[in-house]
Amino acid sequence: MCGRFTITDPLDEIMERYMASIADGFEYRPNYNAAPMQYIPTIIAGKEGNKLGALRWGLVPSWAKDDKIGNKMINARAETLAEKPAFKRLISSKRCIIPTNGFYEWQKDGSGKRPMRILMKDDRLFSLAGLYDTWTDQDGKKLSTCTIITTEPNSLMEDIHNRMPVILHPDNEAEWLGRDNDDVNSLLGLLKPYEAAKMRVYEVSKEVGSVRNNDVGLLKKIN
Repeated sequence: MCGRFTITDPLDEIMERYMASIADGFEYRPNYNAAPMQYIPTIIAGKEGNKLGALRWGLVPSWAKDDKIGNKMINARAETLAEKPAFKRLISSKRCIIPTNGFYEWQKDGSGKRPMRILMKDDRLFSLAGLYDTWTDQDGKKLSTCTIITTEPNSLMEDIHNRMPVILHPDNEAEWLGRDNDDVNSLLGLLKPYEAAKMRVYEVSKEVGSVRNNDVGLLKKIN
């Protein structure tokens, strides 16, 4: 699964990386411990180009009775996207990118777990594949939410967890975001484990386990 990540790059660098303009009302601040049910930075293709905005992490399908279901839908399995009612209709038209510079996962160690941070070897920003939807409550208030797609682990991740988030190759990002792209089979073909050789991992403080902790110290390598 993918339940925590970081996004700490300067705003102008994120905008340049995705050639994106800022969506109305979006306010950015670095997040060292992004967690489900928080509003997280996301990239969506708009009519006039890519937009950088915020979606609440935890998908609430448009047909849901209430928004509580979002707690259970922070991730979507790539292998079953085309089968699940909450996701299959989103593949063709409601795709997004979640920019990040690292994600956390907990590795079993005897009777306990060690928090690990996984990132690119060159520390660059990278893209997690996501889906989004908009739900409307009884009062007509809209809530836009997202989920992060996961896949099988690569050789770097397999000793840490049995899933990893889908990391899109830079060359495939435009295809994933493309507003006119509804080729589901081609899109599903992008949802593969990323090359382990381009990634690295290190252990971080157990303080990352609490969402109350959110500072640069969480990025520090230990042991």
